[in-house]
Amino acid sequence: MAISTKLMMRQGQALVMTPQLLQAIKLLQFSNLELSAFLHEELERNPLLEAVDANDFSDAQQESHGGDAVAASEAGSAESHGEPAEGDWARDSLAVDATQLAAELGTEIGNAFELDNARSPADSMGALEGAGLSASSWNGAGGAPADGEAPNLEAYVASQASLHDYLGEQLALACADPIDRIIGQAIIDAIDEVGYLREDVAEIAARLDADPARVAAVLAIIQRFDPSGVGARDLSECLALQLRERDRLDPAMQIFIANLPLLAKRDFAQLARLCGVDDEDIADMAAEVRRLDPKPGRAFGGAPLQPLVADVIVRPAADGSWIVELNSDALPRVLVNHSYAAQVSAGAKRDGDKTFISSCLQNANWLTKSLEQRSRTILKVASEIVRLQDAFLARGVEHLRPLNLRTIADAIGMHESTVSRVTSNKYMMTPRGIFELKYFFSASIATTSGGEAHSAEAVRYKIKQMIDKESPFDVLSDDAIVARLKQIDIDIARRTVAKYRDSLRIPSSVDRRRAKQSQLRETVQPAL
Repeated sequence: MAISTKLMMRQGQALVMTPQLLQAIKLLQFSNLELSAFLHEELERNPLLEAVDANDFSDAQQESHGGDAVAASEAGSAESHGEPAEGDWARDSLAVDATQLAAELGTEIGNAFELDNARSPADSMGALEGAGLSASSWNGAGGAPADGEAPNLEAYVASQASLHDYLGEQLALACADPIDRIIGQAIIDAIDEVGYLREDVAEIAARLDADPARVAAVLAIIQRFDPSGVGARDLSECLALQLRERDRLDPAMQIFIANLPLLAKRDFAQLARLCGVDDEDIADMAAEVRRLDPKPGRAFGGAPLQPLVADVIVRPAADGSWIVELNSDALPRVLVNHSYAAQVSAGAKRDGDKTFISSCLQNANWLTKSLEQRSRTILKVASEIVRLQDAFLARGVEHLRPLNLRTIADAIGMHESTVSRVTSNKYMMTPRGIFELKYFFSASIATTSGGEAHSAEAVRYKIKQMIDKESPFDVLSDDAIVARLKQIDIDIARRTVAKYRDSLRIPSSVDRRRAKQSQLRETVQPAL
């Protein structure tokens, strides 16, 4: 058989992940905060993109300057029993001509600081008011600034002092030796936001090439700082520091603090034997320990908390159904300024400039289309979830149905991975509260009669209800909970009950019995 070179044609299919497709997939799984940060970077990178505020966006819809506007907030609303409404995504951008604005103001637009210094303040204010600007809008005291933006109030708010700054100020007063200050600052840097030292003294000494005894001495000084208990290496040391400051760290209390696991188990009899005191003294010692602060640094706060903003809003309709709509405040508003692109492209002389403008325009159009598709996909998935979980919205968590990604994917004609990306870091506001979309997906628990399965979340809620209603004299074990669940047609294993109980941070039946009986004694003793 001769070997030869041939030219052949073959037809095949291959999946090619283009950069635009990767960007669309990435946008789909972003939360609203991550999406805002990503769009901020794109606005700095692409001159043809414009961010529009909520008030400006309504004005931009009424103007017609030859541009296209794409806003995710126009995705519209849809009911859970109908198809999502198709939003109008084509809008005109808002372009302002400087000469037209100058004609309207009756003056030339120039540098506001190039006013004649010889004018009096009254003449200057009069000239500004003649140009259509009031004194209040100019100085920002009684209105918005001249550029139309509201004053930045955050610039006038004092920053909150952190725990490290507070400890550093005390270190400067407590240590006069520069070497001790360097060691103390290294120790303060190793203290976390709740006030605990998370690095060993030997490691700090080795890193600074210092004597471990000197590092320990500086640590002892820091442990006397305010707040009391700061710089401790574990909970026992934190409580001991606070008790020493109150002059309550006697030998019995030291033994009590060293056996905190027994306190957590409510084993007061064993604690009384170890400390050599009676039950009344043990009760007083336990009450005193409860008044201490196990996290002394939390008073200074940690990282700023971001408010939870729902991506989807669900509200009841007049006919008993549910209206599902996107939260316009959580969606970005981005415009593609085609008029500016045409002006710049017409003035570009070099091929590189034209290529850059063309690339920016293509990327901007693709970004707006990706945002549109993201909004529609979120609305589709949320509407299907609401349709399937109608009983939960109407009657509570006990009626939550078991649900998986495949059910939603088959209903809306998408892949499971797409549904998984949509439900990640997305939240739904309902009349029963704000829930992550992942919350509505739970495993199914079979029934004893072979009927419709129960949701794992609903079973977990039933277990919590049973434990909350138990009495101190009849604490339910895991086997007893299994028996009661089978009486209401829920077939579940004991280890599954134990797993759900641990996920709810509910202690075992032995620990609950000790806690409830201890609370009962504390309630009865004052009455006697």
